Amino acid sequence: MKHTGWRKPTPGLGIAEQLAQAGEQVAISKTRAFVAVKRVGAYIGLKAGDMMLLDTLGAFTQAQDWEEGQRPIVWASNAYLMEQTGFSLSALKRHARRLAEIGVISFQDSPNGKRWGRRDAEGRIVEAYGFDLSPLSARVEEFEELHADLQAERELCQRLKRQITVARRMIRARIEAAVSSAMRGPWTQFTGLFEELLDRLPRRHEASEQLVRLLTWFKELQERVEAAYLKAIKVAGPVENTPEIKEQSLEKTQEMNPREVISEPHILITNQLNPVTCNSSENEEVAAVVPNAQPEDQVDRELEEWVAEVRKKRAALDLPTVMQACPEFASWARNMGGFLKDWGDLHRVAGQLRPMIGVSEHAWNVAQDRLGKQVATAALALVFEKHCAGEVSSPGGYLRGMVEKAGAGELHLERSFYGRLSGQAA
Repeated sequence: MKHTGWRKPTPGLGIAEQLAQAGEQVAISKTRAFVAVKRVGAYIGLKAGDMMLLDTLGAFTQAQDWEEGQRPIVWASNAYLMEQTGFSLSALKRHARRLAEIGVISFQDSPNGKRWGRRDAEGRIVEAYGFDLSPLSARVEEFEELHADLQAERELCQRLKRQITVARRMIRARIEAAVSSAMRGPWTQFTGLFEELLDRLPRRHEASEQLVRLLTWFKELQERVEAAYLKAIKVAGPVENTPEIKEQSLEKTQEMNPREVISEPHILITNQLNPVTCNSSENEEVAAVVPNAQPEDQVDRELEEWVAEVRKKRAALDLPTVMQACPEFASWARNMGGFLKDWGDLHRVAGQLRPMIGVSEHAWNVAQDRLGKQVATAALALVFEKHCAGEVSSPGGYLRGMVEKAGAGELHLERSFYGRLSGQAA
């Protein structure tokens, strides 16, 4: 970006100017451009005030400004824009800067920084300096593809949430039935794992990657609960069909979506507890999971190992957690990389954002080598966020310190991310 001497160039403004040059080469209608950006505005980091200013600027443009070879440049004065939007001068500048940094508009600056322009007899812009909306033309297809991806993501999330709901209801029903019938089994451990999963259910924001992981964990727990329940049935006999259990089962069945119901093993329900005669092999098999001692105190070794492994997996960071805990980094990453589908996309963008905060290529390569690409990417996102918030003055040194902590086994990134999320909620 050309430095006029009064506006400090940044990578974001340089990218916006490149987008403006690309937008000049295509013909896109104003309506299509504004519909496209409004559909994804919140996702790419635009706020309500940004959109208000963008609408105000768009109202000054004419149809011929969006033709190929033209640029829709607006040279309205600050006073007029403040009157139309109700913004103060500082707010106006802040919103305009964000629009440019995100790559929605560009600044077409005159040598003295003043805005002006003129049109010919046909109404075409001959020369103008001001707010250039050409980046919108360049990004229309990108925004439309992003909207389609977001729609598909929302539909996938809805399906996953329905499946999670069915799985958790199945788990709850089995545990409650086993506990109410005083069946032997590791029900306390299962209840603890179940409650941990319930705490991880997203309250507002969710991504399919996060929901897929949750569904996998619910399915694994459901299989374990079902296995323990069936083995307990072999020892205790069928569950008594009390009115309370019948009522609960009917209620849960009515709440389920028939299309999402998971195939369940059929369990015969009778009105009497009839002892089941088990052969020696069956008794030995049951004893492995249902010992004679209290189930709360003794859990088979295989279950203990599984519980430890499950908790270890749940401590790992996922992409949605990183993006939600680091909103400033997420905004820049999406602006530069578009729709980020996986860790590979985020790692690529992290490498592009690295120079912006002064992290050397050597420090970045060392971090990737010692931490692995995924953890290094998460670490850089955290450093970027803290630097933008003024919490870290030397990003390169902070990253090197994280690498040293990892070598000593003292790096706990997940705690930092979940801590930031807790702070946001507060």
